[in-house]
Amino acid sequence: MKTEFTVAADEAGMTLAAVLRRHLPELAWSRAKRMCERGQVLLDGARLVDATVRLRARQTVKIDASAPAPHVGPRAPIVFEDPHVVVIDKPTGVSSVPYEERERGTAMDLVRDEWRRKAKKTGTKANDVALHVVHRIDKDTSGLLLFAKTKLAERALQTLFRAHDIERTYLCVVHGKLTDRRIETRLVTDRGDGLRGSTRKLKEGKRAVTHVRVVEEMPRVSLCEVRLETGKTHQIRIHLAEGGHPLVGERVYIRDYTEAGNEPIPCPRLLLHAATLGFVHPVTKKKISLSSPLPPDFDVELGRLRRK
Repeated sequence: MKTEFTVAADEAGMTLAAVLRRHLPELAWSRAKRMCERGQVLLDGARLVDATVRLRARQTVKIDASAPAPHVGPRAPIVFEDPHVVVIDKPTGVSSVPYEERERGTAMDLVRDEWRRKAKKTGTKANDVALHVVHRIDKDTSGLLLFAKTKLAERALQTLFRAHDIERTYLCVVHGKLTDRRIETRLVTDRGDGLRGSTRKLKEGKRAVTHVRVVEEMPRVSLCEVRLETGKTHQIRIHLAEGGHPLVGERVYIRDYTEAGNEPIPCPRLLLHAATLGFVHPVTKKKISLSSPLPPDFDVELGRLRRK
């Protein structure tokens, strides 16, 4: 069995499982997926457990199946749960809630699927309580997402969000080099060209405040920690793009950057991850502090950018 190969130009955009099958036609689809989930496939030196990640030309794929690899399979989607709240580690490409009728595969579905798996494993009845939305993160953003399981918890958490008493930090990679900064603007749903953005009209829009700290500078990009003081739709993406530093992997707020003659760095995913979440429990009043490590696909792209 071939154990290492480079992704060809005509394979760019294909999934990891598809590229494995192309180079190793003797592999069944199920085995290719299982090898990924077991951590037996490395992409540019990082173990990648998601068989659906789309690859780029010239990336290196290595199979480490000669000895059993540590099981690093898909992260359990639920990272915290009690009778009142549940927190999920949402993958990129998954909607927080259904936006279209009968949309499946949302974060809410992942929670319910996990409940069913646990019930099947323990021989108990699956949880069927309602999930109440208290905040959202973008479909293309990965990381920590909070739901309430009771109306009491929903009301209490919504109050915390309105008062900006929820601690949230994100990790992101932006184009170029920037300095630590505090960004405050007023965001509107249409800045005049169909996109959300900032307005200079003080009586319009909603106040949005973002705190940015540079964690690591690389040749063409910067890894940043972002703390939200407010939480408006696409706030981080808009604020950084308007400052001339759009996120790597950005597809929407990139027009100003390209019209200025810049070439965006191609990336298969938006490099934005909800890394920490802290709140006072709505019932027990205890402080809950949660963190989520960078997912493998983000880590792979970060490693690639470090070598540029």
